[in-house]
Amino acid sequence: MIKTTAPIKVVPHDHFHHEKTSDPCGIVIFGASGDLTHRKLMPALYDLYHAKLLPENFYIIGSARTHWNDKVFRDRVLGILKGLNKPDPVIHKKFVEHLYYRSAEYSDPRALRSLDALMKELNAKYKAEENTIFYFATSSAVYSDLIQKLAHAGMIKKVKHGKPWMHAVFEKPFGHDLESARELNRIIHKFLDESQVYRIDHYLGKETVQNILMFRFANTIFEPLWNRHYIDHVQITASETLGVGQRAGYYDKAGQLRDMFQNHMFQLLTLVAMEPPNKFEAKQYHDEKLKVAEAICPILKNKLHEFVAFGQYGEGRIDGKKVPGYRREKDVPPHSKTETFAALKLLIDNPRWKDVPFYLRSGKRLNHPITEIAIHFKNVPHSIFTQLKSDQFRPNVLSFRIQPNEGIFLSFEAKYPGPKLSIASLNLGLSYKDIFKVTPMGPYERLLLDCIRGDQMLFVREDFVEVSWEYITKILKDREKLLPRVFPNYASGSWGPENANKIIQQDGRFWQDF
Repeated sequence: MIKTTAPIKVVPHDHFHHEKTSDPCGIVIFGASGDLTHRKLMPALYDLYHAKLLPENFYIIGSARTHWNDKVFRDRVLGILKGLNKPDPVIHKKFVEHLYYRSAEYSDPRALRSLDALMKELNAKYKAEENTIFYFATSSAVYSDLIQKLAHAGMIKKVKHGKPWMHAVFEKPFGHDLESARELNRIIHKFLDESQVYRIDHYLGKETVQNILMFRFANTIFEPLWNRHYIDHVQITASETLGVGQRAGYYDKAGQLRDMFQNHMFQLLTLVAMEPPNKFEAKQYHDEKLKVAEAICPILKNKLHEFVAFGQYGEGRIDGKKVPGYRREKDVPPHSKTETFAALKLLIDNPRWKDVPFYLRSGKRLNHPITEIAIHFKNVPHSIFTQLKSDQFRPNVLSFRIQPNEGIFLSFEAKYPGPKLSIASLNLGLSYKDIFKVTPMGPYERLLLDCIRGDQMLFVREDFVEVSWEYITKILKDREKLLPRVFPNYASGSWGPENANKIIQQDGRFWQDF
């Protein structure tokens, strides 16, 4: 395939762009000694501070069972920033002066009273106006108990409108199945209004994911083709070359279907398939996403193997290096039946997408690390070129590359210089890095900033969580019937198991090749 990139003149509409001013606030992070806080949250908060997007009056309290103090917490964060080559050590020092730490056994009322006293002290010191974000970066198993302990200590309450405001951020996984997600929502809503709840899915903060809506609804040439009359099928791939790493304790109880499909993959699907909202506002946006999730056709029990495939990686090679199979990874049971790969074929029962299949696949230890949405258009119905049959033309494919090398790419057919009927497939590409010449805001930066500013658009609403869990839970109930007789069933460094190929090949199609 010949690839070409046409020069693009970038005309930013700066006069249309504005960011809402942030209120003073305090941020309390539970699980502050954990990996998520140090890899994602603190670097993101520092980047917001460095870009002057945090309010001038703010403080951050880290809380965890680990016995640290303010100095240890600050030194740890300074070490992280230094390791990430973040610029300007002077700004590092000013940033960590806003950081505090309280060791807390969350079941201990005295520890929560101490935390509450510190919050009151810092609210006065920083003039934070008692606006508060509680960030739950703990194990999801802690959420229910911790939210109830905070409520009984008088530290959280329902605040529907006005100030001071109080927001609570919950990391995935939000529940383990439909029943647990509903129960967690029920407990949270005893103490917080839905307008205060921010269920985070970091995929929604990625610049390329946000651009799907801008691409569809800010241009006139694509939306008229965005339907069953022109689109043959859609493929969504999220592949990793990494194995389970240090997450075996969580992952072996979850598996790929819970870990990736109920959240990330379903979010990408609904962004592609949703109808245009009347306004670019949170409620209308979430309403349209929910309609798509509710329209996904249930899979009949006698058709399960035609729509669902599972896999588990064995040993193989990644980047030329030999790697162990899943069952040989640290802390993984030697006879584990947990899937590290899943593929689904989904159909959406509405006028726009009737009979258009959506193929989703995601797995660990695959050939190439990539997250991409590929819109495969229908082939030309008839060839006017007598020596070329219509099936000799490659269908047009529009690809949204989420990561790495973020961008948008369109393949099309054109004449190759030479004989009259010489044809070539060309690829027009827009690479974010090459075109915009700017480093995009990271997903956690975007989502943390939106949470401070009270914008719930890029978070996940209660009803969507329950609808997506309802669909996945039905598959999980039949999981044993779907497991192959032999695990592992794909080699590390491959593109997954053969039963995943059968799902798409039975329809006369093939997985996107990278």
